[in-house]
Amino acid sequence: MDRRIFLKYSAMVPLIGSFPSGLSWFQKDKVSAFAKNLIPLHRLLETKDYYVWGASPIYDDEGKVHVFYSRWKAKFGMGGWIHQSEIAHAVADRPEGPYQFKEVVFSPRGGDHWDATTCHNPHVKSLDGQFYLFYMGNSNRRTNTKRIGLATAMSLDGPWERPDQPLLEAGEEGRWDDHCTTNPSFVRHPDGRCFLYYKSWNTYEYEHYSDPKIRGNRKYGLAIAEKPEGPYRKFEGNPIIDYSSKGNNIQAEDGFVWYESGKFRMLMRDMGIYNHQYGLYLESKDGIHFSDPPEIAYYETAHYFSQGPKPKHLSKYGRFERPQILFKNGHPDYLFLASQGGEFMTSSTFLFKIKN
Repeated sequence: MDRRIFLKYSAMVPLIGSFPSGLSWFQKDKVSAFAKNLIPLHRLLETKDYYVWGASPIYDDEGKVHVFYSRWKAKFGMGGWIHQSEIAHAVADRPEGPYQFKEVVFSPRGGDHWDATTCHNPHVKSLDGQFYLFYMGNSNRRTNTKRIGLATAMSLDGPWERPDQPLLEAGEEGRWDDHCTTNPSFVRHPDGRCFLYYKSWNTYEYEHYSDPKIRGNRKYGLAIAEKPEGPYRKFEGNPIIDYSSKGNNIQAEDGFVWYESGKFRMLMRDMGIYNHQYGLYLESKDGIHFSDPPEIAYYETAHYFSQGPKPKHLSKYGRFERPQILFKNGHPDYLFLASQGGEFMTSSTFLFKIKN
């Protein structure tokens, strides 16, 4: 948790005898083994006149690295992701780069399409000789039409078959996930089932929070299918990640899930457990019940490198978001994270080597 808050309540203990209700959930900062194995390297995909966000990497059969990432023109500011984002494709001979831009895979296609006004948060996977590109689109420049879609191809170079309909719809009115489906993370269960993790929240909470700066409470759900293309059935016990009962509008987002050595593992962006700067690490035996509280997956940017003072136009400066892992022979090889700043003071990818 935030050190200032911890010290505040620590000072109160002699007076009240114990922490206030709910704070017993917090523990001393616990650092995961994952965090201890990270070696910071450098920024990637810095692009003049563009914000770059959420790079999803994958090796091809020749050992080259393909990344699918979000980008939008800098003139629209950081908020351009919701109404101007497109998904681009770049390739490098090695994870460290340099990367050569190849093409724009998907742009907002207008009209009545579900992804008419933005294409964002790509998440690429390879299964049984086919490639799957999960992503988020919206149709009205707002969050309430965000939906997860799935494109497919036989090659990382395409052509990609673009979906006419979303892969996963929002829940019925009043449910926890009635606002949207977004930020997909896909993993195949050892028994062959397809697990699709998604972020959402409740529209009423989003619109009626007592603090106008707070827009609901993000939670994570699970949808299950027999094959990547679906159809997906939402898990009856959703949401599987829900920190709302902890108080202070604690939440988390940007879940990335993988299966390794008999466990499901998840990275997320912290939104109040320790602070709003760290990454979170969780584990699960079944992909449904995850460790609580999470451990620290990585720290803020200043822990790894120095950059200039925070500019006024970058409100997320100093933290990492959208973790995505590059796997080699089934094991984590590199960690790709989005971060504001860099040469053009927009945003780009930051790369970590993961020690084996």
